[in-house]
Amino acid sequence: MAPWPPKGLVPAVLWGLSLFLNLPGPIWLQPSPPAQSSPPPQPHPCHTCRGLVDSFNKGLERTIRDNFGGGNTAWEEENLSKYKDSETRLVEVLEGVCSKSDFECHRLLELSEELVESWWFHKQQEAPDLFQWLCSDSLKLCCPAGTFGPSCLPCPGGTERPCGGYGQCEGEGTRGGSGHCDCQAGYGGEACGQCGLGYFEAERNASHLVCSACFGPCARCSGPEESNCLQCKKGWALHHLKCVDIDECGTEGANCGADQFCVNTEGSYECREMDKMESGCWVGGPSRTLTPPSPQDVDECETEVCPGENKQCENTEGGYRCICAEGYKQMEGICVKEQIPESAGFFSEMTEDELVVLQQMFFGIIICALATLAAKGDLVFTAIFIGAVAAMTGYWLSERSDRVLEGFIKGR
Repeated sequence: MAPWPPKGLVPAVLWGLSLFLNLPGPIWLQPSPPAQSSPPPQPHPCHTCRGLVDSFNKGLERTIRDNFGGGNTAWEEENLSKYKDSETRLVEVLEGVCSKSDFECHRLLELSEELVESWWFHKQQEAPDLFQWLCSDSLKLCCPAGTFGPSCLPCPGGTERPCGGYGQCEGEGTRGGSGHCDCQAGYGGEACGQCGLGYFEAERNASHLVCSACFGPCARCSGPEESNCLQCKKGWALHHLKCVDIDECGTEGANCGADQFCVNTEGSYECREMDKMESGCWVGGPSRTLTPPSPQDVDECETEVCPGENKQCENTEGGYRCICAEGYKQMEGICVKEQIPESAGFFSEMTEDELVVLQQMFFGIIICALATLAAKGDLVFTAIFIGAVAAMTGYWLSERSDRVLEGFIKGR
């Protein structure tokens, strides 16, 4: 229960203010609790042991020129043993081995402190490598380089060059891991001794392998060129040693939603949302491909799009058409040369009966003109008249007369 407010205005105001400040504030004014961050991954015990040994060796280097720090160093070394192998130096080194925040180092040091003391006083001469003696042989936390696992088995590729020198052996140097090789980019195989997907052997000898990249969409190849492909990546098809893009939108290989349209990309496709105001042409099938309208017309005639002789391309809005060249016409799918008709005669539109009458009138005029000249007594014209009458009569009666005269009158 809150105390009763004191008497007087000022004390009462101060009492109310203090009471108000001690009340919990609204939720939106209260500070949010700090975000819970995931704890950092714990290092492998072998790595912790290696760090401890490395720090111990640095401490030895730091104290190599130190002594007991008393006034008579010669007497101290003679009677209290030499400083370099003394317990005093060991304690000074161990005090600085682990940082204050390195919990794993402190825990391991606590477990192995007696082993470190045993090595310091009794094992240094026969086992000068503290890491090997402590971490591998005594605590069995680590393995020699190039080995892995509880039994320290050799990594793929051997202990000299694990993973062929082109990868990392999982668990190498520890009592854990699978020994699987994590190969560098471009390398593959159990021991990274082969070229990986999308790479080819550019150079190889007994101890050296160089893998170079294939041409973009090639999964396997014999060289770096576009025409060196042997196998294609997903979304591409092999055609005459080249990888060509598969149009998933046109081959019903796409799977887009009801309100989406398919857009083909290199080696894949995209399903994009259909805008209500968007216009275009739908292509049938489950891929629901939309061909959006082009912002301006493309002249397809700039490329060779009309095969065949005597054909030419005519560009249209949004497309093109193939027509025959000038002087040619379309006939049964090909362009053939047009036949130019011969010029017609003056009397080409006349009927056969009209031609007969006209022939008779023509010969009548000629005979009358000759007869008039002969009547004047001129022997020459008389002879011509008689000969013309005889010749025209004979020719008139011949089978060819009509054809010749008809051709003559028609201009043939």
